[in-house]
Amino acid sequence: MNYHKDWVLCLSILNDGRLISGSYDNSIIIYNKATYQPDLIINEHKSSVNCIIQLSSGILATCSDDSTIKSFEIKGNNYNIIQTLNAHTYNLNQIIEIENKYLISCSYDEYIIFYLKDNLEYKKDYQISTNVRYFCQIKENEIFYSENYDKICFYDIKERKIKSSISNISKSGSDPFIIISKDLLFISGLNKISIININYYELIRELEVPNSSWINGACMLNKNILFTRDDKGIIMEWKIEEDNLILISKKENSHNFCITSLLNIGNGHIASGSFDNSIKIW
Repeated sequence: MNYHKDWVLCLSILNDGRLISGSYDNSIIIYNKATYQPDLIINEHKSSVNCIIQLSSGILATCSDDSTIKSFEIKGNNYNIIQTLNAHTYNLNQIIEIENKYLISCSYDEYIIFYLKDNLEYKKDYQISTNVRYFCQIKENEIFYSENYDKICFYDIKERKIKSSISNISKSGSDPFIIISKDLLFISGLNKISIININYYELIRELEVPNSSWINGACMLNKNILFTRDDKGIIMEWKIEEDNLILISKKENSHNFCITSLLNIGNGHIASGSFDNSIKIW
C-alpha cells in the first residue's frame, strides 16, 4: 500500500475494523477493510501525524508535529472536527487514554499534560515536567515512562507522583513499549530488549539482539507470540516463555528502511509502516 507521499509514522485500527495510518506528509488515511484502498483522507494537521488512537467514546484523537491534538467524529467515509488542543509548544509524540477519564500527551517541549474528559471534549487538568517521548498504562491510574533515556518511572496519576523508578537502563525506553503479560513490560532499545516486572518495579532481563541495530517497537500477535521491528527494516518473531523471549524467525528486508509501526490487525495478520512510505500486511 503506497498511498502516502512520505514516511508512514503510525498505524491504528478502528472499532469497525478499518486500518488507519498517519504520515510525515501530514495526512491521515482510513482504508477499506476489503480492498485496503482509501475510504477517507483527512488533511487537518499542518505537520507530520505521529500518533492515532480511538477513544472509548468512539472519537478519533491524533497528535502532530504541529504541536496540536485534534479529535474527530468519524461517520462512515466522512468526519467532523470535535476539538483542537494547543497546550503543548512543540512536537507531540504520543497520546493515550486512561480509564475513559484522562487523555495524556507527551512532547519534545518536555511536558506530559493530563486532560480531563468533559463530555466529548477535554480540558487541561495539570502537567508535569520531564523529558519523555513515550509512555503506556501499566495498571489502573498508573503509567510508565522513560526519563532522559536512562531512567524509567512509574507514575501514580491519582497521587500525582512518581511511585517508583529504575535507573541506569541505558538507551532504553526511547521508543514505544508494550505490556506482554499481566506482569511484564517490554522495552525496546539499542541492540537489546529489556523486560520489567511491573509488580515489583524491577528489571528482570536484558536480551542482546545480534546483527540488529535499534529495536524500536513491538506488537503482540497473541499471548505467546511477539513481533519486533527495527531501524533496518527487519521484523523478528519471538516466543514468550514465562519471563523470557525466544527468537523464532527473522525476516530481513521486510521494508527498505526503518519500520516505524507494527500493529496486530486481527485474524492472524499484522500491518507494518515504514520510512519507505509503504504499509504492508503480513
